[in-house]
Amino acid sequence: MARRSWGTRRRLPHPAVLPILARVCTLAIYFQASDDFPVAVAANRDEFYARPATPPAALGEAPWIVAGRDLVGAGTWLGVNAHGLVAGIVNRRSARAPDPILRSRGQLCVDVLRHASVAAARTRVERDPGTLYNPFNLLIASPLAACVIGNVSGAMTSTVLAPGLHVLTNLELNDFECPRLAKSYGFFDAARPYLRRDALQELLPALRVILADHSTPLDPRSDGPPNNLCVHTEHFGTRSSSIVLYVAAERRFRFWHANGAPCKVDFAEVTLPAADGLDKPGVSR
Repeated sequence: MARRSWGTRRRLPHPAVLPILARVCTLAIYFQASDDFPVAVAANRDEFYARPATPPAALGEAPWIVAGRDLVGAGTWLGVNAHGLVAGIVNRRSARAPDPILRSRGQLCVDVLRHASVAAARTRVERDPGTLYNPFNLLIASPLAACVIGNVSGAMTSTVLAPGLHVLTNLELNDFECPRLAKSYGFFDAARPYLRRDALQELLPALRVILADHSTPLDPRSDGPPNNLCVHTEHFGTRSSSIVLYVAAERRFRFWHANGAPCKVDFAEVTLPAADGLDKPGVSR
């Protein structure tokens, strides 16, 4: 995919450290919080530096899917499709180490993006037993509907999102006991006035500043890496950052991606294929 700009790998630590350094991505969604942008997503992907991945590109053609690619699990952490659907997945915190035998959570995210509506995608997820995957939180959203499916200890629960701002990490949805989530929620909430099409040039830099934040206090419940939105450690950190907007007037998504920590790497717009059927009134739920 062509990208328009606006703004060393290291070896993995010893396996005994892996459960402690579980991925702690952050994903915020403004759902129906703006007439101009009924879906707005801002997300950081935190991962081991040595885990190979590619930036957003075409993953499928019927419908088209544009998403990042995890080259180890053959899945994605965030993507959009031709039907006006966005999906993003983050790993849930667990006392147990991830089971490498289980199916890739990122593959489930790709499966979701093969569907034309939130309802159909949710049905696809709920078809699988939770025990097939390690714990996760999965966002599925369109301009008309949104939900988060959580998989904790093999039991899946689905939460329908009300209009407004929601923030997802590796804990419960909108868990304000987490300092990372509570502080970032305040930052994202302060950016709401920019959720207007005529303020796009203010919105994008404002979201980048939030995603690049290093000031969030540690979560006392965690022995993991620093709890900032933008993470930097020896082996692990924020590998990429994305902003996704559904532009109501154009009936399509726009997608910006920073292929590195947003405090260091500029965002560039990913050129998406032409929308499929989004010129018709409404988008499937």
